[in-house]
Amino acid sequence: MVPHLTTALTGPINELEQRILESMPAIERWFRLEWMEHTPPFYTSVDLRNAGFKLAPVDTNLFPGGFNNLTADMLPLSVQAAMAAIEKICPEAKNLLLIPENHTRNTFYLSNVATLKRIFTQAGLNVRLGTLDPDVTEPTALNLADGSSLTVEPLVRNRGRLGLKDFDPCTILLNNDLSAGVPRVLEHLHEQYLLPPLHAGWALRRKSQHFKAYEEVAKKFSKLLGMDPWLIHPMSVPVEGVDFSEGQGLEALQAQVDLVLSKTRKKYKEYGINEKPFAVIKPDAGTYGMGVMTVRDAKELVDLNRRSRNKMSVIKDGQEVHQVLVQEGVVTHERVNDAVAEPVVYMMDRYVVGGFYRIHADRGADENLNAPGSSFVPLAFAQSSQLPRPGEKPGASAPNRFYMYGVIARLAMLAASYELELTDPEAEVYA
Repeated sequence: MVPHLTTALTGPINELEQRILESMPAIERWFRLEWMEHTPPFYTSVDLRNAGFKLAPVDTNLFPGGFNNLTADMLPLSVQAAMAAIEKICPEAKNLLLIPENHTRNTFYLSNVATLKRIFTQAGLNVRLGTLDPDVTEPTALNLADGSSLTVEPLVRNRGRLGLKDFDPCTILLNNDLSAGVPRVLEHLHEQYLLPPLHAGWALRRKSQHFKAYEEVAKKFSKLLGMDPWLIHPMSVPVEGVDFSEGQGLEALQAQVDLVLSKTRKKYKEYGINEKPFAVIKPDAGTYGMGVMTVRDAKELVDLNRRSRNKMSVIKDGQEVHQVLVQEGVVTHERVNDAVAEPVVYMMDRYVVGGFYRIHADRGADENLNAPGSSFVPLAFAQSSQLPRPGEKPGASAPNRFYMYGVIARLAMLAASYELELTDPEAEVYA
């Protein structure tokens, strides 16, 4: 299913698409050279927003759920990418321990875990599930919506190695974003590969670091294509010392919202864009779309009611919010069945393996769609997203549009690679 773009099929987004298609050999060579210098995250999903005049990532997830939303046609590519990733890390790998989120009664999330297990089993690994949940003390069956089940088992730590009873894995794959902190059982593992690394989890990771790295990547890429990096980059600024429940730090937050709105206004004027700028305030560490607010005027922060303050002050696993990211809002002008939509692209190793549209019938084009009530429509990959159709007019071909999505998503994945290198606590730091 191809979304209906409410913007006219002329203007910057089509110029960007055309430029990306014409530059495909240079782009793929550029990515190839970057991946010679940097290691891609093991798997990644990227939320994109297509405004019709700019296309930018607004969230990059290093512990993606939602693999169950990929179509069956996309799974062979996922299996191939999984093979490539495992071969680079541990070629002799036989056993894989998959550690999911603790809230594993969520049947939608369990379907994601089942899909991951299927992918890695087909990649030639024995896959078993271990849980960080201390309440699980014996193998426990969890029922899926389709009538099948998964078994999760308590973790067993034996000196420097982590596994299950009678199961010693070479590789441990986290599908748990560590929002509640880094469990001691995962620290100081000996001769086992933990993917992604601990500092990729929300206990340590910050969105502001990611978007700072993305800005660097966007500038490099835009120089290659001879274009304005703003067309693919959302301006972002972190604000510390915020306490919504007590009303502390809101003046500093207002100042940064004003700054982002002012800069956005200038860009809109430069490009003749007739839209009202907005900013998005989100936790600097966090996921599941929790604690996200759309602001069109900094004065709105003065009149926050108690419910809004509570929503912004505590997120997943009861974590309090004291540092936020103020990000230039990117409107979405995509629709699926008249519902607001945004593309989400999935990658494993350095390959795009699929994606879907997140749609929300009750949300506006300038609102967060990652919220209760959202649903998912698979991207219509008539061909691989890596195989555009040169020569077709911009906006006329789904594969061309999806190739462009894949390019921007890979830029965000590359930024995540930069970010993980810079924040690696074990990396050598040179003065």
